[in-house]
Amino acid sequence: MSKKISLLLLLFGATAPVNLFGQSAFLMPNQTNQGVFMGGLGVSVIDDETYVAFNFYPEFAIGKLGFGLSIPFRFNTETGDLREEDWNETYDYFRILRFVRYGYKRDPFYARFGELDATRIGHGFIMNFYNNNIIYYDRRKIGLALDMDAGVAGFESMTSNLGRAEIFGGRVYYRPLYESGTIVLKNLAIGASYVTDIDPDENRNTSDGLAEYGLDIELPLIKSPIFETIVYADYAKISQHGSGKAVGIEMILEGVGGTFEFVAQLERRYLNANFKANYFNAFYEIDRFRLMPGAAGAFRKEDLLAAQPKTRGTFGLLRGSFINTIDILGTYERLDGVPNSGILHLQAIVPNTVPKMSLRAAYDRTGINSFADAFRLDQRSVARFGFGYKLNPFIVVYMDYIWTYKLDPVSGEYKSQRRVEPQLAFVYPFSIGGR
Repeated sequence: MSKKISLLLLLFGATAPVNLFGQSAFLMPNQTNQGVFMGGLGVSVIDDETYVAFNFYPEFAIGKLGFGLSIPFRFNTETGDLREEDWNETYDYFRILRFVRYGYKRDPFYARFGELDATRIGHGFIMNFYNNNIIYYDRRKIGLALDMDAGVAGFESMTSNLGRAEIFGGRVYYRPLYESGTIVLKNLAIGASYVTDIDPDENRNTSDGLAEYGLDIELPLIKSPIFETIVYADYAKISQHGSGKAVGIEMILEGVGGTFEFVAQLERRYLNANFKANYFNAFYEIDRFRLMPGAAGAFRKEDLLAAQPKTRGTFGLLRGSFINTIDILGTYERLDGVPNSGILHLQAIVPNTVPKMSLRAAYDRTGINSFADAFRLDQRSVARFGFGYKLNPFIVVYMDYIWTYKLDPVSGEYKSQRRVEPQLAFVYPFSIGGR
């Protein structure tokens, strides 16, 4: 890709900042009834083609209700034509609605419609940080996540694409001692999970569906408004393949008044042959089905299970936020004695630590063999970085760099797709409704 970009006079913004935690970096802290309007004119470079971009990315929040839109207009600088891939299907008009959500994960009621960027079922042993739009820039999927906790029982659920039946998942759980009044044991929960991809190759004429089911038990040892510790055990089996078990501990620490929150999870895994933990992970949309160049044909992620040996491994997670100044998330997993088995996920937001500045970054890497291999950008990596500077309360200079890869239907190979989008963003926070 040519790295030369012709700078234009930028009015407002070309695109919205990266959205890793579900809200704009420039929303006012500690205000729930508010929104943010972003958009304008800028430059986009996609697959060596340069476009004048005129986009709108408004986000709104009213209490626990939030939603965001994505309205792109990109004109080729050589031909003057509107980028056809943005508007050549009826589905493109529905994807203008980027997401709608109510509440947050772990609330008594939580729902999200549209983009699913970090979906988790249970403790994440089957599905963890699943993203339904990691690869298809021109064909975003509209998914749904829906959770409810009624105290004595509850459920979690998700589907990756409401426009086409693909991936479905859910977990139901029951607290048999909830009404006993016992301080610790009343929170003991027994759960059952099921996740299926009914059509990995997206061809209805083939029968290649895959399903995974599991059982779990969890016990919160300490449960208070500021500190919670949960021990748990999971069992999962991939249909017609192997099974695995995991035991772990999760700790949650919250500051008074929401000043900070830290979550740590450490899990030890015991995996039988032909089984993979977190099968539905951040890379699943890429790995579920791949066309190979030449006469190699194609393979599904399921095909790789035959080579999975019996092994043990460790998974760790750390997530934290502090006084609306920094949000971080990191996960790493690796199998004992198995080369190239490391999987890394990192993301961070620094919205207002330095006055008027905002930083956002996300990075995923699979097939890691050593520390030196963890941060190479190739077909096993997805990276995104954004930097914003607020010139005044409403104008933000922003630069967005996105690195991913996609399948070339002609050669059958995966090729990198880099997008560099400088902009001068118009950001207007506003209150909605009463105080």
